[in-house]
This record gives sequence, C-alpha cells and structure tokens, in this order.
Amino acid sequence: MTKMQTSAAQAVALMDLTTLNDSDTTETINNLVASIEPKLGIPAAVCVYSQFVSDAKLALAERELQQVKVATVTNFPSGEQPLEQVLNETLFAIERGADEIDLVIPYKALIGGDERKVLEYVKASKEACGTQAQLKVIIESGELSDDLIATATKLAIDGGADFVKTSTGKVAVNATLAATDIMLNSIKASGKKVGFKAAGGVRTVTEAAEYLALAESIMGEAYLQPELFRFGASGLLKDVYATLNES
Repeated sequence: MTKMQTSAAQAVALMDLTTLNDSDTTETINNLVASIEPKLGIPAAVCVYSQFVSDAKLALAERELQQVKVATVTNFPSGEQPLEQVLNETLFAIERGADEIDLVIPYKALIGGDERKVLEYVKASKEACGTQAQLKVIIESGELSDDLIATATKLAIDGGADFVKTSTGKVAVNATLAATDIMLNSIKASGKKVGFKAAGGVRTVTEAAEYLALAESIMGEAYLQPELFRFGASGLLKDVYATLNES
C-alpha cells in the first residue's frame, strides 16, 4: 500500500459521508448509502437532514452497515434559530434514531460579543442529547477571526461538546488548516477528551492527508480515530476509493 493509499484508508474510516442539500429526497439518502463500498472502507457516519435520519438508518441496516452512525444538524446553517426550536429539533432527531447532533452555534451573536448565548445553546443541546447522542458543535470558523475561533472552541468545550467542528459547508470559507491548527491547540489546552471535525472543502486524499498530519503533530497519532477525529465530506469518498483502487 502506498503512502497515499494509507492516508485514503485512514480518511474513509474517519469520514462523515454527508448530504445536506435542499433538494435531498429519500432516494438521495439511499444513493449516499449505496455509494459505500465496504471492501474499500466504511465511513464512521452519514450526515443527513433530520427528516432523513430514519431513511439513513434503514438503508444502512439493509446493507448490514449498522455500525455506521447517523448524524444530523441543528440550528443549521444560519445559527439563528430560537433555542426552543433547536432543542425540539434535537429531541425529534434523537427520536428518529440520530446518534450524533451537529449543532451550529449562534456565531453571529458571538461576533457581536455575546459569549453567553453560545454557551447557553451548547449546554442546553448537550443536556437534550443526554446519553443518547453525541454533540458535535459547529463554530463556522470561516466567519470568525482567529481570536474568535479560539473563543468559540473554548465555549463549545466548556458547554460539554464531544466534538468541535469547523464549518457548515454553506459559507464562502469552510475548513482550513489555519483554523484547524487553532481549534486543535484550543482542544489540547483544555486537557479534555474532545474530538475535532473538519467539514467543507476537503475533497481529495492529498488535502485529507494534510489535516491528518497536522492533527497528529498537535494531538499525537492516537487522536486519529473515529471517536476523536472526523472529516465532513460529500466529495472525498470518490477520491478515496479511486486511490484505494489503484494497483
């Protein structure tokens, strides 16, 4: 196996295979699950809108891929929904079988100086998840200054996040290595066991390898496992499988 194939094999095992488009249908979800080739590698999760969580569960079960988690999003993508609505969404998603909730913080409020609101959303969402679902917190790093990326990461951790995630994939700038560096160093400084997810814009094995190398340099090799590191990706799987298919 070449170095690039090793990175590809690692990347697929850490992937949240994602479709979050307004045009999504049950067929879209079935096709997403059908794109998984178990012989080449199985992703950690699929990430879909809440109304498709049960479809994803069913499609995975039909292919005997129940080990693949189902993630969904809340307060997505604007981060501007009332907290009550966000918590209702969270509870509905868990009822449908969601294993992971990816919450967008009210990042515009944070830009306006309201750290308390961010903490409130994270804490309340964590409480709603209870022991039934993991909470992954999206800070929308591409919209934040470096200082606010560090602040948002710290607030997410303080609020009880299991993971801190870069982006929704719905703004101009999504995952970057610079933001990843700040976020991972903030996680390390907290001393807590918190995961990291790079989402949006990681489309090739070459790009994924850069994130893996950075994470390993900051957090150590043991950090590169699905419980602690994820890629949120829709296009990456194709390149991963093409790389693994190379003889």
